[in-house]
Amino acid sequence: MLTSQLDHITVTCASLEQGADFVEQALGVRPGPGGQHPRMGTHNLLLRLGDAAFLEVIAIDPSAPAPGRPRWFALDTLAPSSSPRLSNWVAASNDITAAAAAARAFADLGNIEPMSRGARTWRITMTPDGGLPLCGTAPALIAWDAPPHPASGMPDLGLSLVELTLHHPAPHAVRALLEAIGFRGAVSIKALAPGARPYLAAHIATPRGMRTLGL
Repeated sequence: MLTSQLDHITVTCASLEQGADFVEQALGVRPGPGGQHPRMGTHNLLLRLGDAAFLEVIAIDPSAPAPGRPRWFALDTLAPSSSPRLSNWVAASNDITAAAAAARAFADLGNIEPMSRGARTWRITMTPDGGLPLCGTAPALIAWDAPPHPASGMPDLGLSLVELTLHHPAPHAVRALLEAIGFRGAVSIKALAPGARPYLAAHIATPRGMRTLGL
């Protein structure tokens, strides 16, 4: 049976420092070191949100060569003055090939490509133009090549993801896609007025109480 679950949420930003400030202001905790993605010319910071869930802050790595293709997560569209935002999320699938095919009736999640960060390797869906399907409310699909899950190696700072809310003017399309990939988890879908810009909001329990990232 095809199943998927939330793996991580992603904050995109013009620089990691800006992204870390954004997360710390919202959650009261600063994300820690991540690493570099050689194929994409990007780097990240990470923050554990559970045993198998985390928050990623990602930006173009100014020290890395350009990848010769559009970077993922629409990072090439960001200006230096762009504000950090919770732009998209990633779902782990037990069969990434089948899930990507099932999702195609509702949104093309892109090609399945190999990726790495240090010793960690995985496969992930990426659109050829680096864009975000359904404006980021549709997840990228991921399949880690080997256990354990990356979150298990991150410091536990007492944060946990309670719910991710996807706001979109066509909620039925988002819901149908999640059903097609067999998604199960604490994700809710909220309707916006026609023409409104989609957005995500993550509701996170912290040592200082419930906080919301993305509004």
